[in-house]
Amino acid sequence: MRALQFTGPDQFRVNEIDIPELAPDEVLVASRSVGICHSDIELLGGRYIIPFDYPVIPGHEWSGEVVRAGRDVRRLGVGDRVVGECVIGDDHFGFSISGAAAEFFVAKESWLHVLPDNLSWTQGALVEPFSCGYYATVRADNLDASDTVVVLGAGPIGLGVVAAAAGHGAKVVVAEPSTARGELALQLGADQVLDPTTDGFTEQVLDATEGVGASVVFEASGKPSAMATALEVAAFRARIVYIGIDVGGSAPARLGLFQSKELQARGIIGSPGVWPQTLRFLSRTGTDLSPLVTASHDLADAEKAVSAVLEDRSQVKVHLTSSARL
Repeated sequence: MRALQFTGPDQFRVNEIDIPELAPDEVLVASRSVGICHSDIELLGGRYIIPFDYPVIPGHEWSGEVVRAGRDVRRLGVGDRVVGECVIGDDHFGFSISGAAAEFFVAKESWLHVLPDNLSWTQGALVEPFSCGYYATVRADNLDASDTVVVLGAGPIGLGVVAAAAGHGAKVVVAEPSTARGELALQLGADQVLDPTTDGFTEQVLDATEGVGASVVFEASGKPSAMATALEVAAFRARIVYIGIDVGGSAPARLGLFQSKELQARGIIGSPGVWPQTLRFLSRTGTDLSPLVTASHDLADAEKAVSAVLEDRSQVKVHLTSSARL
């Protein structure tokens, strides 16, 4: 079978390897759609948050079809459409253990969730990044249509927050300098897009929020300066959720605003425990995340796909597709 392998720092290629053998509690999955994430690029460069070894098959944002089942598997069967979580105990699927960027791969039944019938393969491969945005809205404490939300940053995670917040009925204002990404935010339910690099941005947010600021602020860019800006655009007693990740950076911030505005703030990582809710949310609301996919390549052309992510900053989400059969 064909598989994309990272073979060393900044080295990658599509190789022919054997179809993996099943353990009794595992299923063999045929990949159907696999997203390439910024974390995959960190992995390719030899940088990741837990230890791993080359060669490794990436791919933790995926959808696929069960084609074989181990003898101890009870809940899933051949033909089931599935998606799967990437943090499994001490291991990360697609990082410390090989992932879904192959025609076939193995996964334990306990990692997997059935993909609802009304979600396409493409939408299924977007569940993992969207789950992070959805989890952010869960952690915003009773987010609903009474809220006015500001989302700082319209990368893949920020756009997921936009879709989730709009799905909850909130008014959504997005801060994003890229016109193309701003247009995507509007497609996903944003009410307004502002350029945070322009003079008077904070005043523009006040204008968009009837002079009071945002009742909920999601910081999704990971830029320290934006983390500080979250305090400025927040309303009195607002909830702030920090999603974007920066380790070691710094920026001046008016920390006294925490007290004078009586703010609540929390940081989150990933989407622990919310995959079943995420799938129900997507299925029931009809939220269509497919506009996030700005390029798609057959798995055989995975080298072109990785190069596109590395070289073309206009890409939001690049997918690999496969129709392989046993």
